[in-house]
Amino acid sequence: MLNESPVYSLTPFTMLDFPQKTACVVWFAGCNMRCAYCHNPEIVTGAGAKTTEDILDFLDTRRGLLDGVVISGGEATCYKELPAFLKQIKQKNFDVKLDSNGTNPAMIRDLFENNLVDYLALDYKASPCRFKNVTGTGRRMWDRFKETLGFLCKYQQGKFEIRTTIHTGLMGEGDIAQIISDLEEKQYQGTYYLQNYRHHDNGTLGHLPDQNNTIDIAAIPSPQNFTLEFRNF
Repeated sequence: MLNESPVYSLTPFTMLDFPQKTACVVWFAGCNMRCAYCHNPEIVTGAGAKTTEDILDFLDTRRGLLDGVVISGGEATCYKELPAFLKQIKQKNFDVKLDSNGTNPAMIRDLFENNLVDYLALDYKASPCRFKNVTGTGRRMWDRFKETLGFLCKYQQGKFEIRTTIHTGLMGEGDIAQIISDLEEKQYQGTYYLQNYRHHDNGTLGHLPDQNNTIDIAAIPSPQNFTLEFRNF
């Protein structure tokens, strides 16, 4: 068993985070990005408080009550022992959903090829020209994300979704149009969620300009090969 884990906390029940499944959410501390609008800054900068043994013991009490486990954060793929942890979860017959920024393509490929993840929510943070401004990281991280996106679109259709959080002080309609064009080119076939940023009182990870307006939905081009949905607008 794994005895130590960067697990920040556990949400014991959700019906919102894993499509069509009842689940718990395991929140991993730490992240390799510093998105100023991050909704979980305390998780990104915090320390792990639970062990994987704690989580596995909890799951033993939820057999027959929960369908799955959501792995979120933070960025869980920063934890090198994640595949071993997910293997233990799968051995207990829970489905696994992973929320990720896609910057560990080797691990994500490994998770899918070894049937350790059933569904993935991928954050498409920004178009290339805005990526550093939004995430606080550079070209190397963008290239890693791009590799993950290419793998998923080629081999894992139907097993993942893509989402972008929009803060209009950081991105505009043209940036979203560029992302949609990229997804069309890669023949993405799922749902693309555009999420409007909403202020939270738990602080930010950096300077966040004022958001004086929301995105103009009418100015967003309609994709041909996938579904576009808007959240919090």
